[in-house]
Amino acid sequence: MAEQKWPAHYGPDKRYYTWNTYLRDKFGSKVFKVPLDGGFDCPNRDGKVAWGGCTFCSQKGSGDFAGNRKDSLATQFKTIKEQMKTKWPHADKYIGYFQAFTNTYAPIDVLRESYETVLEQEGVVGLSIATRPDCLPDDVVAYLAELNARTFLWLELGLQTVHDETGRLINRAHDYDCFVEGVAKLRKHNIPVCVHIIDGLPKETPAMMLETAKAVAKLDVQGIKIHLLHLLKKTAMVKQYEKGMLQFLDFNTYVQLVCDQLEILPANMIIHRLTGDGPADLMIGPMWSLNKWEVLDAIDDELKRRDSWQGKFAEIPLQNQD
Repeated sequence: MAEQKWPAHYGPDKRYYTWNTYLRDKFGSKVFKVPLDGGFDCPNRDGKVAWGGCTFCSQKGSGDFAGNRKDSLATQFKTIKEQMKTKWPHADKYIGYFQAFTNTYAPIDVLRESYETVLEQEGVVGLSIATRPDCLPDDVVAYLAELNARTFLWLELGLQTVHDETGRLINRAHDYDCFVEGVAKLRKHNIPVCVHIIDGLPKETPAMMLETAKAVAKLDVQGIKIHLLHLLKKTAMVKQYEKGMLQFLDFNTYVQLVCDQLEILPANMIIHRLTGDGPADLMIGPMWSLNKWEVLDAIDDELKRRDSWQGKFAEIPLQNQD
């Protein structure tokens, strides 16, 4: 048998470091995330920094597969967990995933009650909290540091792009410097950070998307989610699409781009996601994104064809992991 060229911690079957592999190694068994809606808002929806939200964001604040915000967090957790257990019936460890909207955008006592409620649910081993870099006030960061010291914790921090001109176009309402500052606040307390980026944003070229990945590769972040832009009905981006400001990436271009991005990311940066999809009844395009496993299989096949892997061309082979 030929010697494995990619790092051993990826396992024999993947040429990148998957979130699933990382969790299995850490906890010894399958762990899945239970997506929740904590009832929070967002500062670029309510007028604090902007109105209307990011142009790509759905009416559910990118929490289209999360629980119903009309239900309590305990009810949401039980309902979504049981739905997901039909796919993984033997799993008994869970991560509470605060997914919808901005999940540090509330007074500290509200956040504490929400997070602690989920941590009390049976089988929960930790939390994953999605938020914005401009929603990390000192008291919240101090509480997150406390949580990080006693439970498994990840902060998922939205970046989307390093190009500020694109950020303005999508109404992101913060710049790249703000993101870097947000990462620094969290990493000061050794809180693991997963950065979200989106491939296919309006007016961006594949070269620009690769620049975003190159910038992330140099940051002190421990994980990444690479999303494919998918356009949903009733989002502000529909108007941009109708004006010709947005062209969907085709299947092959996306596969090639993701492989290019993987090749320059550090070898132990955890890959939480490599594509994205939305509810089929709301999708405008690209419709091929609904076939998620075909996309992932094609990425695997392309890495094999190239005889390549995550980190093959990384300037920084390894990143800090806590």
